Amino acid sequence: MDKKKLVIGVIGADVHAVGNTILQHAFEDAGFEVTNLGVMVSQEEYIAAAIETNADGIMVSSLYGHGELDCRGLRDKCNEAGLKDVLLYVGGNIVVGKQPFDEVEKRFKAMGFDRVFGPGTAPETTIAALYEDFGMEAPETED
Repeated sequence: MDKKKLVIGVIGADVHAVGNTILQHAFEDAGFEVTNLGVMVSQEEYIAAAIETNADGIMVSSLYGHGELDCRGLRDKCNEAGLKDVLLYVGGNIVVGKQPFDEVEKRFKAMGFDRVFGPGTAPETTIAALYEDFGMEAPETED
């Protein structure tokens, strides 16, 4: 089976690069082909990269708290660009202030995100969700 392709990056004016790099390595180690757009990525850059690479998923990170504003309209733009079937994930510190995660998750799902991950989510959690959403078997691990 061909490797699933992911486009990852940190949206908006956010410059938190370390977690993004960790995710890139974790996704690659889990068998995904990753295009890492880095930091300060616009919605249009995610979409262009997803079209160019024929991506199966777009993974949006945000740590500076303004993810909700930065992510508004992304699903609609994906749909308009012919990416109706692209998996759309968001994670990190995606809202300002302490808010109940279930409410935050509802808002992002209403914006069209397939999965929403809060601050401190382990890469393994996201990888397990990717395997599930893509209908993939998790690879056998060596002890």
